[in-house]
Amino acid sequence: MNRGRFITIEGIEGTGKSTNVEFLKSLVKEHEVEVITTREPGGTPLAEQIRELLLVHREENLPPLTELLLFFASRSVMLKNLVIPALERGDWVICDRFTDATRAYQGAGRGLDISVIEQLADWVHGGLQPDLTVLLDAPAELGISRVKSRGQGDRMDSQELIFYEKVRTAYLNLAKENSERFVVVDATESLVDVQNSIREAVVPLFAL
Repeated sequence: MNRGRFITIEGIEGTGKSTNVEFLKSLVKEHEVEVITTREPGGTPLAEQIRELLLVHREENLPPLTELLLFFASRSVMLKNLVIPALERGDWVICDRFTDATRAYQGAGRGLDISVIEQLADWVHGGLQPDLTVLLDAPAELGISRVKSRGQGDRMDSQELIFYEKVRTAYLNLAKENSERFVVVDATESLVDVQNSIREAVVPLFAL
């Protein structure tokens, strides 16, 4: 049996990731392929409990290194209990964020040592990398204004603008450095145009 495809969607807040995860799911189903969706942090009952630790506003400070370790703990649970078994069955997996988010948010945003992040990535998922990463790109100011229009955000939605500008720059640099698996989609375009771009990027995977 052929291994399933692993697709990740990345981007700062307010770029339409959740909407386009569902679009991708429907696109894969059109090709009569089994597909599951998941998210980071979270994706399984235990990983969702870790998500709550990460995203809920609390009085006690969450140090950046603790944040990093919690993200990888959630990722490890999700991979071992959900993603890897699905891929081995031949199912496709669409994930709202993955390790590129850690590189951008905890690496560039929090200023943590990228070599530590890469060592943790090697321990947690080793050679497993997405077959395709869709980066939904928009100016940080626009993304955050979209989030604010939806009401109060979680802890990760509540950083200063400069934080998201650093994250966006890091994402774009990752896309340049890993152009073989990244496609950058302009999230300021209409939803129809965004989804047409995503469709063009995904269709070649069905021929592999």
